[in-house]
This record gives sequence, structure tokens and C-alpha cells, in this order.
Amino acid sequence: MNPMVIDSSVTVKWVNQINEQHLDQADKILIDAQAGSIILLAPELTKYEIGNALIKKNLELSLANEAFAMIYQLPITFIPESEELAKQTFKIAKQVGVTYYDASFMALAQQEDATLVTDNPKHQGKPSGIKVIALSDY
Repeated sequence: MNPMVIDSSVTVKWVNQINEQHLDQADKILIDAQAGSIILLAPELTKYEIGNALIKKNLELSLANEAFAMIYQLPITFIPESEELAKQTFKIAKQVGVTYYDASFMALAQQEDATLVTDNPKHQGKPSGIKVIALSDY
């Protein structure tokens, strides 16, 4: 099975589809994960970023609660940050010139020898040695 790190720009599409693009590609990733052909990984930080995205979308509490229930049912393994992963995240953030948050997805992909799938152009094409594909190309 192929490990894939998905960033929050992908995950948010599964819990709230309002004003989101590339929904078909995001759904294909989810279908592939449910079929067992890929393994989905994400840093624990993803849960916080999803919460932030839902606030920015101004969701009502009942809809946000449904979204949170869904997040915890998705076939994603959320990886807590270790000391080693923190060091690698910091190194990538400094080298690439992105936030620590964005670099956390890149560092996890590097650590797990996984492909990073993103709909966030800040990740696309910047990190050397990390496999990154745009969600639109999935």
C-alpha cells in the first residue's frame, strides 16, 4: 500500500464542501483509502486546522459538530509530533520559507517516505526530496 500524507486543504473537503474545488479528486482519495489501496497519514495538527477552517466558514454549531464527528471516522492515521519530527519540520520551514504548520506536512511525508497530496500551492514544488502532488492531479 502507498502511504499518502494529506494536508488540511484536502481533509476539509470531506467535512464541508461549501466553496471547495477538486471535490471529485478528494473523494477519489477517500475511496482509495477505504478500499485499502492507499494509507492516509496526517499530522495531529490537521484536527486543529480543520477546526480553524470550520470557524472561517462560519458554520453553525450543529454542522461543526457533524464535521468533527466525521473527522474522527475518516480512515486517517493522525501522527503526533515527536522530537525528531519537530526538528525536521523546523529545518524544512527554514529551508523552504514556509510556516512551521505547512512544513509539518512536508516533514511527515519525508519521514514516512510518503507522497504529500495538497490543494495548497505553498506546498507544491518547493521541497526538494519530498514527493508532492497537487490534488487536482490525483
